[in-house]
Amino acid sequence: MQMSNYLFFTTQCEAALAFYTACGLGKVTEINRHSAAGPMQGKVLHAKFEGPGIQFYASDNDDAEPMRGSSHILMMDDTQATTDLFARLAEGGTITTPLGIQPWRAYYGKLTDRFGVQWMLNCLLPDS
Repeated sequence: MQMSNYLFFTTQCEAALAFYTACGLGKVTEINRHSAAGPMQGKVLHAKFEGPGIQFYASDNDDAEPMRGSSHILMMDDTQATTDLFARLAEGGTITTPLGIQPWRAYYGKLTDRFGVQWMLNCLLPDS
C-alpha cells in the first residue's frame, strides 16, 4: 500500500504541473486528457507527477473545491536548497509562515502557491 496526494484543479492543472516542473520538483510522467466535447475537452483528465522523493496525481475537475485543510510537506536536507525552492514556489503565491528556524530545530516555512496548493518546507538542522 502507498498513499499519494491527488490534486484537483478546475481548469489550471496543466499550468500548475508546468509550474512545479519549472520549480524543479520533477515532471509529468503520465497524462490523459478529456476527449468528450464540452468545456473540459482537452483539459487534464488524469496526470501523474514524479520527481526525487515526490509522487502525486492531478486533474482538472469542473466541480473541484478549493484546496484547504491539507498541505504537501517537503522534508529537505539542505538549507540553501530549501531557500531556493521556497522562493520559486512562492512566486505569485502567499507566504503564510516565512522561512526561519523553529523550536523543533528546523528551518521551516509555509506557503500557498499561485494555484491554491499549500506547501510546507522543513529542513532539519544538524545537532550543534
